[in-house]
Amino acid sequence: MKDDQKNFIIFAVIAALLLVAWPMVANRFFPTNPPVTKIEGGKTKVVATPGADPAADGATALRDRNTVLATTQRVRIDSPTVSGSLNLTGARIDDLVLKNYQETIAKNAPPVRLLSPAGAPDAYFAGFGWRGSAGLTVPDANTVWRASGELLAPGKPVTLEADNGQGQRFRIDLSIDDQYMFTAKQSVINGGAGTIAVTPYGYLSRRTKSTDIDQWVAHVGPMAVRDSSADYVNYGDVDKAPSSYSTTGGWAGFTDHYWLTALVPDQKAPVDIQLRAAPAGGYQADFALRDSTDVAPGKAITQTSQLFAGAKEVKVLESYERAGVDEFDKAIDWGWFGMIEKPIFYYLDWLFHAVGNFGVAIILLTFTIRGLLFPIAQRQFRSMAQMRAVQPKMKALQERHKDDKPRLQQEMMKLYKEEKVNPLAGCAPTLLQIPIMFALYKVLILTIEMRHQPFVGWIKDLSAPDPLTPVNLFGLLAFTPPHFLAIGVVPILLGISMFFQFKLNPAPMDEIQKQVFAIMPWMLMFMMAPFAVGLQVYWITSNCLTMLQQWFLYRQHPALKTAPAK
Repeated sequence: MKDDQKNFIIFAVIAALLLVAWPMVANRFFPTNPPVTKIEGGKTKVVATPGADPAADGATALRDRNTVLATTQRVRIDSPTVSGSLNLTGARIDDLVLKNYQETIAKNAPPVRLLSPAGAPDAYFAGFGWRGSAGLTVPDANTVWRASGELLAPGKPVTLEADNGQGQRFRIDLSIDDQYMFTAKQSVINGGAGTIAVTPYGYLSRRTKSTDIDQWVAHVGPMAVRDSSADYVNYGDVDKAPSSYSTTGGWAGFTDHYWLTALVPDQKAPVDIQLRAAPAGGYQADFALRDSTDVAPGKAITQTSQLFAGAKEVKVLESYERAGVDEFDKAIDWGWFGMIEKPIFYYLDWLFHAVGNFGVAIILLTFTIRGLLFPIAQRQFRSMAQMRAVQPKMKALQERHKDDKPRLQQEMMKLYKEEKVNPLAGCAPTLLQIPIMFALYKVLILTIEMRHQPFVGWIKDLSAPDPLTPVNLFGLLAFTPPHFLAIGVVPILLGISMFFQFKLNPAPMDEIQKQVFAIMPWMLMFMMAPFAVGLQVYWITSNCLTMLQQWFLYRQHPALKTAPAK
């Protein structure tokens, strides 16, 4: 009895520590869904751009974005998914918002801004240029380009031209598709008397890190794909030393939780890619052709590359991968369970488009998963019934051979064989649920398709935690509860459903197990509160279906509800 009390005290202390420490652990490994109200990033100066002057953007005082935009000549950008403008000074794509995504769920919320010009807060921009041989003047950050039109739109490309006064003309033919991909054809026409050597490059520059949280399950930060392998790099690592790659095929850029900017060089050309930090702050991803190209007098060369700037929509990323961009779907950090996550995503997305409500789609997905696992659950209950039937014989063997462990193992294996009992069969459904649960969690966390999707009543965003909590009387009291106490209504329902599910289970013989099962539902309630409501909806539905399944299976195996024979 004293041992039982000691064990219970130890368990209670551990439970209390978990309740206090869980918010910190969850924020590190399973953070709540990232802020979706603002895109941070960018910088006020080009960071060591190949062939460019880092001091060209050395603005020390930041100005209002609209003021900065008004001081430069621009070409308007407009497509079904993005809008903004192209800066003719430096030929930069530095003004871009995503038309189909708002910063918050508020009715009049502004669209998400992805790119901003140098000199403004959150500067974040992209550009293309050339390095040149000794004595050759190439366009830089101060070059003012001539544009062939005033609008860049799908089916309406724009040509930018500049000359260096030495006989060479530089041209960038820019086009945009109906999603998020810009295509840049960089041409050099040599009208001089001698051969020149040029090396095309592209760069992405941002002033600060993303405000999204870099998670264990969802990468946020610099990344590169080389040799068909993704390298997810932390900002801290780039601060210490650049990450450099030599590859043919691949790409590099910055990923936020839901957004991506990526430079995609010619997938058949050997290039050098770098991810780096500037001494004065800011970050840059860039690529340059590995070898320079000679251009004879009267000749021209053209090099094609691309820029992705938009939302990480699964089907869009995969369409670009099918079009030839190496491993482009790895912009979403699927991880080890990608082979499970993608089928779950596509089925969930199909259900959503069929019923029109993401919460209902999650419930229907739960019905599907529980239906597929039902035959395994039947075998689990059969195994539990068999184990309960042989429990008296097991107790007798344990008493008889308590001083001879090898003999006890032999006799128990013999008993299992004679009674045709598999002690591991009861673990199968639980083991199968773990990867499915984790895969669903990652699908709901990673994919933008659930972002800002409403369910019912007060649940306006299934990708965020439940905002309604009785701790402050559902918002009637003017205070915000501490994070670990802000238990929403949906997590409370989760705890209640877990409590009744445990009540339906056969009562464990061990008193400590009984105490653990009694407190476990309420611990899970606190632990799950910071998670996306969509995941909690899945778990509550799963618990309800499990109770219905248990009621049915207990009728088939009534021995499980009775005390074991002695």
